[in-house]
Amino acid sequence: MESTNLSKIKREKMLNTISEIKKNITDEDTLNNLSLIENELTKKKYGLIWEEHEERVDKELISKIPTFEELKEKEIKCSKNNEFNFLLEGDNLHSLYLLNKTHKGKIDVIYIDPPYNTGNNDFIYNDNFIAPDDGYKHSKWLSFMKKRLEISKNLLSKKGVIFISIDDNEFAQLKLLCDDIFGEQNFVTTIHWKRSESQNNSAKQIAIVGEYILCYAIDKTSRIFNKVELKSTALKEYRYYDELTGKYFRRGTIVDNTRGKNILEITSPNGITKTIKSIRNKQFFDEKNKNNEIYWTETGTPYLKIFLDKSEGQVSNNWFDSYGVNEDAADDLRKMGINFSFSKPSKLIKQLLKLTSNKDSIILDFFAGSGTTAQAVLELNQEDDGHRKYILCTNNENQICEKVTYDRLTKVIKGFKEIDGINSNLKYYKTSYIPRINTDEENLSKNLMINIKNLIQLENGISVDDKIVKIFLEEDKLDKFSKNQDELDACNKLYISSDILLTSNQEKIFKNNNIEVYIIPEYYFKDEILEVA
Repeated sequence: MESTNLSKIKREKMLNTISEIKKNITDEDTLNNLSLIENELTKKKYGLIWEEHEERVDKELISKIPTFEELKEKEIKCSKNNEFNFLLEGDNLHSLYLLNKTHKGKIDVIYIDPPYNTGNNDFIYNDNFIAPDDGYKHSKWLSFMKKRLEISKNLLSKKGVIFISIDDNEFAQLKLLCDDIFGEQNFVTTIHWKRSESQNNSAKQIAIVGEYILCYAIDKTSRIFNKVELKSTALKEYRYYDELTGKYFRRGTIVDNTRGKNILEITSPNGITKTIKSIRNKQFFDEKNKNNEIYWTETGTPYLKIFLDKSEGQVSNNWFDSYGVNEDAADDLRKMGINFSFSKPSKLIKQLLKLTSNKDSIILDFFAGSGTTAQAVLELNQEDDGHRKYILCTNNENQICEKVTYDRLTKVIKGFKEIDGINSNLKYYKTSYIPRINTDEENLSKNLMINIKNLIQLENGISVDDKIVKIFLEEDKLDKFSKNQDELDACNKLYISSDILLTSNQEKIFKNNNIEVYIIPEYYFKDEILEVA
């Protein structure tokens, strides 16, 4: 029997009533207001509902165009290659707006550790800390997160994954928000992580030592996670003993009653016959059974034996007593002479990257804090000879970007006392603005073109040094360059404006000198220029 949707019935009655009222109304303002009510009544009826709030940065984006300014004096060059990582200082919504131009569909892994909105001066909204008694504390936090997560979804590659650290304060709200943005079907799991060795010993309280890491894939059906080395805690799962081989094993699934397509009729050693749906075929099953690789329960249900000595690795979502605690993170920073108490351990982030990244992945953290993600990327590259790149975004509240994040990255790259450096390169960008209004097209275009260099560097993870890598926005300057053999010999890469048409002679010259030519994407600032055209 089909259930009766009482809410739908009430909603339709109200909509019918409004429709009848509108027949007798001629005032345009009243009709518009009634239409607004109709729109509200027809919105989705499951999920989060909250009071949307506007941020200061929203208003700034209306009247100003965000750009990046490179602080050349903060550049770190400790590797001979021309591959660069990036630290972006400023509001992360500002940075995400620009990353949507340079890295749409290119980010492989996102990890963020956003403010938990505990009410203990950890979440600033429009320059003010959110108090625990603020009646809109959840609404403001959700408005804040929704904008950023929606852009981050656009940045993820086809096999991209996002990890979000959170605690009890906003866990339920965040889960529903992410279900809405990324799709409930793309929810992978919630990782349970032990954040602290310290416990509240009050008899009136339950000690809270855990946190969560929500994991979503851009497309769960195409996301295969890497196998990782077994931790000591996982060895407990290999608790079954095989007397024939003298080896320990764990049970693996061979039967799947929801997804299976193969119908198998099997008989257990104790004579129980069952018809089951299986993700394996009969030939596979019979071969495993013959080779003593099937574990039978007393009820005749078969499982695959996964022997400890043959396991390539595994991971579960229980990370208690694994991968470090917050105290470890504080100790690591203390060794670098940095006093900061709200950081995740690098081994935790490194484990997430081992699960999801390959050696050429691009990793983004737009709540970078002290820069743990960058350290984890560099350490993992050092371990497996990888070429992963990172992009960090953080504001400079209390000079955290300059005094903590940048300081940490400098010491990780260059070394500090007994800590060996990990050779790599870093560029430091600061967000800035160009006015949208009262600016004619020519001046706006000129101002935006100045910032194109920074976007080229960011998108390609390189440095434009005007020798090996050059940019040309004007035909006459490109023509002079094409006739200067000394400059041609030094150059190997050109970025030119889409307005420039190469002559056949120029194409031949660049080809003979092994110079790669790239057209500067119009999408960098095309929409903004058209606004005043």
